[in-house]
Amino acid sequence: MIGAGVVADLNTLVDFCAQRDVGALTRDAVGGDLDVAILFGGSILAGGDLFARAVADDLAACFLIVGGQGHSTDVLRTAMRRRMGWHDVADLTEAALFDRYLRERYGVHATFLEQESTNCGNNVRNALALLAAKGVPHRRILLIQDASMQRRMDAGFRLSAPAARIVNFAAHRTPVDLIDGRLGFRSPPEGMWPLDRYVSLLMGEIPRLTDDPGGYGPAGRGFIAHVPVPAAVRRAWASLREAGVGAPRPADQRWADAEGRT
Repeated sequence: MIGAGVVADLNTLVDFCAQRDVGALTRDAVGGDLDVAILFGGSILAGGDLFARAVADDLAACFLIVGGQGHSTDVLRTAMRRRMGWHDVADLTEAALFDRYLRERYGVHATFLEQESTNCGNNVRNALALLAAKGVPHRRILLIQDASMQRRMDAGFRLSAPAARIVNFAAHRTPVDLIDGRLGFRSPPEGMWPLDRYVSLLMGEIPRLTDDPGGYGPAGRGFIAHVPVPAAVRRAWASLREAGVGAPRPADQRWADAEGRT
């Protein structure tokens, strides 16, 4: 039976994964001008809304959307069909979808699009390569990614761009609640994942972030910088597994990089 303990454990994972370094996405909060703001295509639609506000408020000198195709692309296409009434999105990349969303809903647009990446790791490497190729300074970078993947994205940048100052602002931090005896959302943001997908994404992150041979840390496969996973988070994950709540999202080899990482 699902109870308050399951809810608390899931929200422990949300609080850990959905990293936000500042309390608000404003110039004062982020400490002045940013070189680059990056939206990643793995986000729900709410990430596009945040990014549009960052563009309108001129928070950065350059605005980049990163995302080719990956495990979230079809879900994003479906969300765009429902929200925007688009029926010609089957071949559009995540970056192209979000840029069209910005243009049609908000009248703003990205400076550059990166449309080749397929997973979190090459999101990072391809973004940095594009910025270098375009001669864009990237000493201070704002990252907007889905709640489930924000901390891993930060760790990827810490590995690949250790000199950069990263400002994390997860697209959302949606808590889970118990509603009439079932898990659900009180106030889901725009384009929110179905509950089972959200839980699976959160559950899949903890093994990936754990610095051991099964994870992505330096003792594993060198995919991300070291992430200290607090004991409370590890306990919450283990309790959820024991309770049979949410199988971790499995790796999808369609989106693996040259080293087989997803």
